[in-house]
Amino acid sequence: MRNVLISGASIGGPALAHWLRKLGFDVTVVERYRGMRPGGQAIDVRGPALEVVERMGLGDQLRSFSTDMRGMNVVDADGNELFSSTTHTLSGGDLSSPDVELLRDDLATMLFDAAEGVEYLFDDSITSIDGTRVTFEKAEPRDFDVIVGADGLHSNVRRLAFGPEKDFISHLGLNLAVFTAPNFLGLDHWQTFQQGDVVGGGIMSARSNTECRVYMGFNGEVDFDYRDVDAQRALLAEKFEGAGWVWPTAVKHMWEAPDFHFDSMSQIRMESWSTGHVVLLGDAGYCGSPLSGQGTSMALVGAYVLAHELAANPSTAFARYEEILRPYVLANQEMALKNQINGGAPTEEFAAVVNSLSLPSY
Repeated sequence: MRNVLISGASIGGPALAHWLRKLGFDVTVVERYRGMRPGGQAIDVRGPALEVVERMGLGDQLRSFSTDMRGMNVVDADGNELFSSTTHTLSGGDLSSPDVELLRDDLATMLFDAAEGVEYLFDDSITSIDGTRVTFEKAEPRDFDVIVGADGLHSNVRRLAFGPEKDFISHLGLNLAVFTAPNFLGLDHWQTFQQGDVVGGGIMSARSNTECRVYMGFNGEVDFDYRDVDAQRALLAEKFEGAGWVWPTAVKHMWEAPDFHFDSMSQIRMESWSTGHVVLLGDAGYCGSPLSGQGTSMALVGAYVLAHELAANPSTAFARYEEILRPYVLANQEMALKNQINGGAPTEEFAAVVNSLSLPSY
């Protein structure tokens, strides 16, 4: 098993590609987007995931991309401040912790650059999987020893190998959009959030205050096509009509944003993450939702464990991968459900979950 196909070039895919190449595998990554996908929210690398990045030799580079938040505040619909903190933020948590918060696309690019000798098939997608045989929309059919779905919440690989998304997805009753805009509030390493009864969100400065990332969300379940970006923008504009604060300005920037992303906050729960030659990684197999604050860390840790188990013993790799990861994953998914109810878990409880996995040394 030395020839591996990975579907998805966000976080888990390039991280797995790095480790597999280092361990002597031939690796191909197929990505539907035409290149590395831009945008995305601020994400966090915590606990054992920090150790994974250190073992990659990328610790200093990771920290150089930190958002370096100084703090946050919460305002009402008229912009009146209700709360302020310089010890923690909604997006990153405790500012005194060793956790690193950075933008999703910065981490993805860093991991992409670190994986040398990997073949990338951009602007392409898998159309069928039959044993080891894989067919693509554009590339010629090929055989792979292992096929990895690292292609997110709406995983194409999961659909092809395990069945329809509806069998595994659990909607948490929230929806979130994120996009890049000019720093129109003049924020200085700061984030401001406003929460209404149905809609709300926040704005945080990014990339040394040269831009900002805007978060806009609303409660309830809605039917939408996750590939129809224009319809998603229209839905968000409708939901935020008359919402107050600076949302009218944010909506104007939303229509111009080149990296708009919208989706439900959902979890993926499966009895098994593998079947035949196919295995799932990260959100494709065990999405915790942004409410967990651990999606990135679970993907990084999962990539490290899966790669080393494949190198150690291919016949037991998938089983060992699940044995090591599943308790950690379930704890983080349960934490997301608690956060959904109480708006944030106690620091001690969250820290315990973050550090609940002892990273194998291999």
